[in-house]
Amino acid sequence: MPGMTDDQAQWFQTTFEQLVGNVSQAVLGKPEVIRLALTCLLAEGHLLLEDAPGTGKTSLARAIAATVDGVDKRIQFTPDLLPSDVTGVTIFDQGQGAWVFRPGPVFASIVLADEINRASPKTQSALLEVMEEGQVTVDGETRPVGRPFMVIATQNPIEQAGTYRLPEAQLDRFLMKTSIGYPDRTATVEILSGSTVKNRAAALTPLITTQAVGDMADLAGEVNLEPAVLDYIARLTEDTREAMETRVGVSVRGALAMARTAKVWAAAQGRAYVTLDDVKRLAGPVWTHRLVLEPEAEFSGATAPQVIAAALAQTPVPQGR
Repeated sequence: MPGMTDDQAQWFQTTFEQLVGNVSQAVLGKPEVIRLALTCLLAEGHLLLEDAPGTGKTSLARAIAATVDGVDKRIQFTPDLLPSDVTGVTIFDQGQGAWVFRPGPVFASIVLADEINRASPKTQSALLEVMEEGQVTVDGETRPVGRPFMVIATQNPIEQAGTYRLPEAQLDRFLMKTSIGYPDRTATVEILSGSTVKNRAAALTPLITTQAVGDMADLAGEVNLEPAVLDYIARLTEDTREAMETRVGVSVRGALAMARTAKVWAAAQGRAYVTLDDVKRLAGPVWTHRLVLEPEAEFSGATAPQVIAAALAQTPVPQGR
């Protein structure tokens, strides 16, 4: 692999900031969340948002899809939702006299899986194959969903009634977990002043094509990851596994997720190489949701962010840039 040049890194940064600026017209006052979401898109991963209703989750999905000239679909997860409602179904078309596949809403550039933990585990599992492999198998036939493909799933706080805890295998397939949160007062006033506009994302102009998104993802893959940084990532994951508070630490998939995400984050900063600070900045969003705490530790008040913070504090920092 030839590696990203400085000129390419500067182009990537400029384009990335333009994308952030465009999405920010629909999701006001949340540039950092937008940066994380776009990083997730260009790292070809999926985003889990745990947040209160009415914080702009749907607007974020629509704005990203509109910015990259893609198609967005929304799936409202409910207890009676079936796997075929997500992936699609094969039906007999009497007019054609043949079996025809009717694609489900998962065939889109950006899929908003709203309140994913309200559906049954069987329906949640319908997303596992497509999130991992970018394809859907129905009646023995495999169909790709295209590129880019990103699931933005929203989750209610687990203590709410009528929810099912996401299995660890599915949580591990989300590249990041974060929350949008409520806007500050200035952004709230701006939102209220434009209250007659119901869908700000509809007014956005596409900046790049879906093909260009794939090209940016490929380019980010050429960002340099020095052995010292790779060793640092490996040491951090080991520390999360060895922590007394954890039953399950960061998996190998989680370590790979960090490597992919850090490359995009570095390129978005205009650099052709990953730094230790990139890893430290992304440790929370990329790793927190992958930890499974011991029940006793959880009962005593331990949290996944605390375990990540402790690993960052105690892991020796390698010398180098």
